[in-house]
Amino acid sequence: MLPCFFLAAQQTHTIPHIGYLSARSPDREQRTQTAFEQGLRELGYRVGKSIVIEYRYSPNYEKLRDLAAELVALHVDVILAAGLPPARAAKQITDTIPIVMGQTGDPVATGLIASLSHPGGNITGMCDFTVGVITKRLELIKQVAPTASRIAVFMNSRNPTNPLQLKETQAVAPALGVTIIPQEIERAADLDRAFGAVNKERIGAVVIFADPNLGAYKTAILGHTTKLHLPSVWPEAEYVEAGGLMAYGTNYEDLYRRAAVFVHKIVNGSKPADLPVEQPTKFELVINLKTAKQIGLTIPPNVLARAGKVIK
Repeated sequence: MLPCFFLAAQQTHTIPHIGYLSARSPDREQRTQTAFEQGLRELGYRVGKSIVIEYRYSPNYEKLRDLAAELVALHVDVILAAGLPPARAAKQITDTIPIVMGQTGDPVATGLIASLSHPGGNITGMCDFTVGVITKRLELIKQVAPTASRIAVFMNSRNPTNPLQLKETQAVAPALGVTIIPQEIERAADLDRAFGAVNKERIGAVVIFADPNLGAYKTAILGHTTKLHLPSVWPEAEYVEAGGLMAYGTNYEDLYRRAAVFVHKIVNGSKPADLPVEQPTKFELVINLKTAKQIGLTIPPNVLARAGKVIK
């Protein structure tokens, strides 16, 4: 029988091994993945040489636990969780391997950590949930579609952040003179029902929450909103580049570059419990004028002037 210290030595990597767990497909994860790798390079690492990254992807929430278990079996030194569902899956599998959140909606309210300043346990990293962002999206859609009094919210309640976003959206809606009509979308079949409700409820605009499933259906959602001449606001620039009207939210590339700093600190001996969770500092507004023209909408000059990127 091999002595315990020899077995432990077999499980110790000569260079750091990082597990990267995502609920999105590889192509949709490309930007943030690249930003994370860039952050590591800026810290002096050579990806594949002085640091190794094991990537796992699945939009299926149930499968995330299996993928997290794979990473644990590989004895990775840190798990980078690209979102709340991956972070939750990793936490269910291990309470010893450090977990760094690349982006995560309210990790305190969802029970991942004790507090932002003192996370405790084995999880720390980046939080992207801010009430101001949720409020601003609704304000923007109201500014470009001032007659919209009923606004649909496309969401997936299986994503723990979506009910939190709905609560914040509903809280600010009365001050803007709008009624929020939630539409649950968990699978492709839900889209026909949701857009049927949009027609029936005389919806004037649509807000789409951040969720891997909703992102996977972006082509269908964009097709319907364009056909119905519905203004829409999305959580990330990629949707506007694909044909959405507007996006306002966190600059996720910046979050993942900063997440690399957490990984660096942990592989050099810092404890996740001692590293305060950080919030976003960079936000972006992206507008697609081509889509605005397609749906017969004129973007007010004051809104257009605030856009960091305009697609013509």
